[in-house]
Amino acid sequence: MTNERWLRWAIARYYRSHDFKVSMKPVRVGNAMVDGVATGPEGERIAIEVKSPRDDIVRGIGQCCEALAAGYSRAVLVTTLRVAKKLRKQIFQRRGMKLIGVDAKAQVHRYDPDGWRLLR
Repeated sequence: MTNERWLRWAIARYYRSHDFKVSMKPVRVGNAMVDGVATGPEGERIAIEVKSPRDDIVRGIGQCCEALAAGYSRAVLVTTLRVAKKLRKQIFQRRGMKLIGVDAKAQVHRYDPDGWRLLR
């Protein structure tokens, strides 16, 4: 069973490897809370919402939408790759919202309209 702490570690490691400053402390965005924020070298702010397989994914999507409305440049929903592959992908084709799946080897995969892509 995948736990949320491991997912947080994997996504923070990914963003830090790409020169982002990552804070995985809960942050209020509008009427919701997100699990973390990644700030890019040029000041780009990305809201990070992490959901374990047993969490409510729909609530996570709502939190990401709230973050975009609050002025974040992007919002990502992070879950296991197995759960992410079962989701309907239409909502993630909106501008600024991404779906990220983490596999058992802590490799990060992002859903694009073309399909799944392994990120390095």
